[in-house]
Amino acid sequence: MRADIYEHFRPEERPFADRASEWVTNAGEYHEVKRSDFLDPRQCFILETLANRHPDVQIRFDGGHEDAERRRALVAPDYRDLSQEPMGLKVLSITSGDQKFTSLQHGDYLGAILGLGLKRDKIGDIHVREDGCHVVVAEEIAPFLNLNLHQVHRVGVITDILEPSELKTAEKELEPMDLTVASLRLDGIVSDVFHLSRSKVMIPIKAGRCRVNWRTEEDPSKPLKAGDIVALQGFGRFKVLEAEGLTKKGRHRVKIGKFV
Repeated sequence: MRADIYEHFRPEERPFADRASEWVTNAGEYHEVKRSDFLDPRQCFILETLANRHPDVQIRFDGGHEDAERRRALVAPDYRDLSQEPMGLKVLSITSGDQKFTSLQHGDYLGAILGLGLKRDKIGDIHVREDGCHVVVAEEIAPFLNLNLHQVHRVGVITDILEPSELKTAEKELEPMDLTVASLRLDGIVSDVFHLSRSKVMIPIKAGRCRVNWRTEEDPSKPLKAGDIVALQGFGRFKVLEAEGLTKKGRHRVKIGKFV
């Protein structure tokens, strides 16, 4: 990959950028079609950036529904009709007769699936609903999950494999928070959202365990803006809904939505 492309990516993103560049080269030069595992939005952006630089390559993303966060990609020569290409998606339906079932959350389902020895990149979006959970998965692991997933956080469950057309999505719930902060710095807002001291927040940020818009951010002083999505490993994630207006004392009013 050319050095001028590298400068746009962080060091930890370069292994993926190398793989994505290889997919693009193989599609454009050798007429190969590559179907990826599930990519997060940052990886989709990197792949799309590289594909757009090659005149003979096209790309298609699909995560089971229009607003999917995690999506598989097809990278192919520009003459292929990708609308008819299989994207390799299935939906794992999880239900239960146990009353405790309704208390299960996104992390419980993800933990149970990964606990079976599967990699995160085989799992798409997880839709938790009152009547059950629908998980978009790679079709190659769907039979394994259907056979082996019997419990989620000690709750017995029943599974079934559905087609993507049968997916029932769930709106991402955001718990609203109104903050007044001295500045829009990353460390200040993160400490208020998760009720941590500024010093305790600095450690995971500088250790590379914080992401802003799916990109690792190690600078505690980075200013946040409306629309930014921040994830702190082990604590959760939130979205900056509004960052406008000052109080009489010159502090910033910020509206936050915590993902629940």
